[in-house]
Amino acid sequence: MDDLGLIDKFLAHGRFHLSFRAYEGTTVLGVMDFHEGRHPTADVPYASPLIIPQWRVEEILRQCLAESGKRVELATELITLDQDEEGVTATLQNGDGHERVRCQYLIGADGGHSFVRKALNVGFEGETWKDERMLVGDVRVDGLDRDHWHSWPKHPDGWVALCPLPSTEAYQFQAQLPAGVEWEPSLETFQRIVDERTGRTDLKLYDPTWLSLYRPNMRMVDRFRVNRVFLAGDAAHVHSPAGGQGMNTGIQDAYNLGWKLAAVLMGAHAALLDTYEEERMPIAASLLGITTKLHRQIFNDNVKEMRRGPETLQLGIHYRDSSLSRQQEMPATPLQAGDRAPDAPLVDDAQKRIRLFDLFRGPQFTLLSLGDHDFEGLRQIRERHPKIVRTYAIGDGASLKNDEGHVLRAYGGETGALFLVRPDGYIGLIGGKNAIGVVESYLAEIFVRDNSATNRAASL
Repeated sequence: MDDLGLIDKFLAHGRFHLSFRAYEGTTVLGVMDFHEGRHPTADVPYASPLIIPQWRVEEILRQCLAESGKRVELATELITLDQDEEGVTATLQNGDGHERVRCQYLIGADGGHSFVRKALNVGFEGETWKDERMLVGDVRVDGLDRDHWHSWPKHPDGWVALCPLPSTEAYQFQAQLPAGVEWEPSLETFQRIVDERTGRTDLKLYDPTWLSLYRPNMRMVDRFRVNRVFLAGDAAHVHSPAGGQGMNTGIQDAYNLGWKLAAVLMGAHAALLDTYEEERMPIAASLLGITTKLHRQIFNDNVKEMRRGPETLQLGIHYRDSSLSRQQEMPATPLQAGDRAPDAPLVDDAQKRIRLFDLFRGPQFTLLSLGDHDFEGLRQIRERHPKIVRTYAIGDGASLKNDEGHVLRAYGGETGALFLVRPDGYIGLIGGKNAIGVVESYLAEIFVRDNSATNRAASL
């Protein structure tokens, strides 16, 4: 969201460090911050999860899309798709009308019940835990403060929780259902559960915006791509909402695939698209394990074990084993190719403070030169790939200076190093100060010129 230039809107509508307060009846058992001690640093400016309603996320992204002249078409259903060697033909239904759309590629991001996945006959292996169900919904509540996530975990029928949703007047209601009980979601049922499990009579629920029955599914596909059609988000993997991993993982799927599709449409080698499944499938498998463990802790009332580990932040996710991750003449650095590129403050010639994240922003690769610089080599890279790469020298003799040593602490490279950062913020290549030729070879391998592809992209 920082990369899209939208971070201020998200921060304005969300909240960090919402403490979890547990009760037994009217007695407070304790207060816990799942991410205690995690605060912004020079290399990690967003160090803990942001609590924000998902509909707010969608609202901000749709507004951004509208500002670029595009829009999301609602009440539109994909009913058929066919693909051949040149593209995909999709049939859309909107009301009583039908529309046929021809595209080069199609992405199925259509949720756990994905029509696209089913049409492709892609396996969706895993299990449904029918006895571990939850009632979930957004309601307004009188009688509770908005500074805590309130939970009553000790009732014999199961726990109930009410989480204030920032930038709204609503709370999210979450309640465990006893095994063998069939309760349909309704405001009356939600109120009865709150009355029985909290022991309070002053908590009044009203104005629901949605009410739902949730059954945990732990499933993922056996492939992320079938020729020109890709799967992303819940269409490719579903898991427990414990730990808030679902939306973050889906967005990272899309970000990983998005820059690769853009590159291919502008002439990069089509084999680049194979790395989407190569990189994201292991992440989906790992997250299934993480969320399943968290889900067990919640349903088994292991409150003491509910502090979130660093794996739930997704900042440690890496692509070190990817075919896109290269290291050459390895300089002294704490990083490896495939790691997330850290942030750090810089100072320019006018003593203006900027951040590395400012340099990374946008759809291009970013080449950082630290320590000793091959200025001629950097110039050649810029001239040969003007729409693909931006280059920056940081340190002595350069216009950008290390601010209080943060860049060198995060990246190393005191004696000279090159870091090629991908458009999605991961490091594609690390090399020594004389590795300009290696950078050139890396880019040439990806961006094989294909004039027919470029012409097709221009005609879209």
